[in-house]
Amino acid sequence: MDLAPPTPSGPSPGQTDTAGMVELPGGTFIMGTDEQDGYPADGEGPAREVTLSPFWVDTTTVSNADFAAFTEATGWITVAERLGTSFVFGGYLPDDFPATRGVAEAPWWREVGGADWRHPEGPHSSIEDRMEHPVVHMTWRDARAYAKWAGKRLPTEAEWEYAARGGLVQNRYPWGNEREPGGEHRMNVWQGTFPAKDTGADGYVGTAPVDAYQPNGFGLYNMTGNVWEWCSDWFDPAWHLTGPRVDPGGPPRTGRKSMRGGSHMCHASYCYRYRVDARSSNTPDSSAGNIGFRCVRSA
Repeated sequence: MDLAPPTPSGPSPGQTDTAGMVELPGGTFIMGTDEQDGYPADGEGPAREVTLSPFWVDTTTVSNADFAAFTEATGWITVAERLGTSFVFGGYLPDDFPATRGVAEAPWWREVGGADWRHPEGPHSSIEDRMEHPVVHMTWRDARAYAKWAGKRLPTEAEWEYAARGGLVQNRYPWGNEREPGGEHRMNVWQGTFPAKDTGADGYVGTAPVDAYQPNGFGLYNMTGNVWEWCSDWFDPAWHLTGPRVDPGGPPRTGRKSMRGGSHMCHASYCYRYRVDARSSNTPDSSAGNIGFRCVRSA
């Protein structure tokens, strides 16, 4: 099957609409980390100065309501819809759900026929009461198509991290260095024992609304936790060691696209990537129930 979707057609919201966005001034910031408690093999470090041009960024990830408007205007059919399958966390499936193919390295992921953005846990599920939750089961190609229609683009990794830090310097989270300051939950990540039980102590099991919790210093919501966010860069754990330090756009094609921010399924025991300095990646045609995106626009 050809997985390169057609160019979206239909009306666009326009090339100058910045509703729901904030303008960031750019400038020089410290990207990455020298700490070794994460995943150095992902290329999280070293900490280095990077300079960015000004840009606009969405205050939230793209919601189900946003994506529905896009599909209604363009007729876009996502990769998961065309394939007829995507990956769902097994703990969200009914106890009597039939056995399906899993992922060898992560057996909690189950391939579910009929799982897509409209049916996050499969045909038995719906987004009717989740229109303000992040759209999920997004491939990089789906995210790029939406961004193009909206007159925007996907952020570079450098832009994403600059935005996520919210003006703070070398902190682990968008609000500081303590994950739950004063016992207050600031993001939607796995609470309890993974993968057996998410207690929902942070208020949610599964995704949370796109504007849940307090925004960071730039007024941006859920920069960590909730859903992984696609970036425009191809992923390479070492390219940045010698790459440009001014408006870096990522390496040449590598076969995997960068993702940032972690998701509601991240837990310190296996995926301590709900940090502003953490990185991950996936192939451009991969989708799952914890992958979404937000957009930016050059100023």
